[in-house]
Amino acid sequence: MVLKAFFPTCCASADSGLLVGRWVPEQSSAVVLAVVHFPFIPIQVKELLAQVQQASQVGVTVLGTWCHRRQEPEESLGHFLEGLGAIFSHKPWFQLCRERGSKSWSCKATHWQGPASPAASGEDQVMLIFYDQRKVLLSQLHPPTALPNRQAGDTTASAGGLAAVFDTVARSEALFQSDRFDEGPVRLSHWQSEGMEASILVELAKWAAGPVCLFLACLLSLISAASACRVFKLWPLSFIWSKLSTCEQLRHRLEQLTLIFSTQKAESPAQLMRKANMLVSVLLDVALGLMLLSWLHRKDLIGQLADALIPVADHVAEELQHLLQWLMGAPAGLKMNRALDQVLGRFFLYHIHLWISYIHLMSPFIERILWHVGLSACLGLTVALSILSDIIALLTFHIYCFYVYGARLYCLKIHGLSSLWRLFRGKKWNVLRQRVDSCSYDLDQLRLLVVAVQGLIHLLVDLINSLPLYSLGLRLCRPYRLAAGVKFRVLEHETGRPLRLLMQINPLPYSRVVHTYRLPTCGCHPKHSWGSLCRKLFFGELIYPWRQRGNKQD
Repeated sequence: MVLKAFFPTCCASADSGLLVGRWVPEQSSAVVLAVVHFPFIPIQVKELLAQVQQASQVGVTVLGTWCHRRQEPEESLGHFLEGLGAIFSHKPWFQLCRERGSKSWSCKATHWQGPASPAASGEDQVMLIFYDQRKVLLSQLHPPTALPNRQAGDTTASAGGLAAVFDTVARSEALFQSDRFDEGPVRLSHWQSEGMEASILVELAKWAAGPVCLFLACLLSLISAASACRVFKLWPLSFIWSKLSTCEQLRHRLEQLTLIFSTQKAESPAQLMRKANMLVSVLLDVALGLMLLSWLHRKDLIGQLADALIPVADHVAEELQHLLQWLMGAPAGLKMNRALDQVLGRFFLYHIHLWISYIHLMSPFIERILWHVGLSACLGLTVALSILSDIIALLTFHIYCFYVYGARLYCLKIHGLSSLWRLFRGKKWNVLRQRVDSCSYDLDQLRLLVVAVQGLIHLLVDLINSLPLYSLGLRLCRPYRLAAGVKFRVLEHETGRPLRLLMQINPLPYSRVVHTYRLPTCGCHPKHSWGSLCRKLFFGELIYPWRQRGNKQD
């Protein structure tokens, strides 16, 4: 039988000692975690392994012996290592040896039955697989395999393939807490044996994170309680809050901050990754908002925009009036229903008059309003974009009214034409359909322009809200943290020697990173496809600037 022994590359130069790890019988594999060096007392080694088993719930045991022949020319060490199998009984018993002054390795696994019956001992072939212990410990294998909780010494639960190796290394972190500077009774070699990885800034951040998160969690709970007041649930406030993009974005950010600063510990690596993605998304959003605010105030763009808004509004109103007057006459030489044209034209002109009067009435306050909008960028770029989207919706409300009136009339005419089609079988050409099509087409052009601008704003907001920036940063800087699988490279394949392989981590593709860790959006924006827009325009159905509850979006 061929056995697989996963050996950490950090222990390749370690002194001779005992191989400590976990035996996976379902895969016929041994995962070596550390090397115990001489001198040691067997009872102390067993006590250490019992403590690690209790902390990690992994069946850690002594798998065999490790002999590094670089300073031990005597033969007594080899006999001593072979005799340790009687103290630490494990089947199979691995004997891994690295020759002095060469790169050749020898590895064998024996089913040692004791000195009384040496003839009953058997030997299996061993495949030696090297792995980077630090990368395997910090990486997360995708898709994550849910492994059952094991009690100490329980090896009956099944583990799937390489997931057992990753799970064993990840759950045995308690074994890596000691280094060579400790004064403990047992000296180990592992990936942190030369000193534990630590940072003063990280330790200070961990120390201060508890009180800060507790304070922010209390503050956010007060804000949530205030926003849940019954006053805001009364109509029409509840209707307005549900339709404004700004309110939905603030509610979405409040939910994210509540989850980020929650004092509860993340239950899984996926939840921890989600919190990190949310934190990076919020920080980037605020940074972009501050950059926008600085850029607007440095060049006084808010004042220039306020000065240009009234002339632009007058120009748009003038163009709309010219369009309506053209439609009230004989557009393109077509004969129209003059009475209906006059009624609709004057109705639309009155809307334009009300709109332009409203703009001129608000002109003294426009610069102050825009200044507060720019100041809202301190809360994040997405908040400023949401306010901009709401302002565009309010400024183009008259165009939306034109669209609603025209779409309703057009829908009535479509139904009438369908009835005539069923009646006359298409043998009569109806001029009324051509007339309504031309008038509605111009209004649809205006409405499509507003939908396109708001769609771009909502797309940018959703992109900032949902993009997993932390996961993408990990994939770019430390691709081994997000593992899609592994690959093996042959190091040595000679007759009479064990096959030696190097296990390397395959990083997760960027598309799968986005798909796996994409954050949820606020979901208040309508999501229309081009086919849906064309279908609704053709049949005269209304295109709402917000998501309708209970309606299926295409």
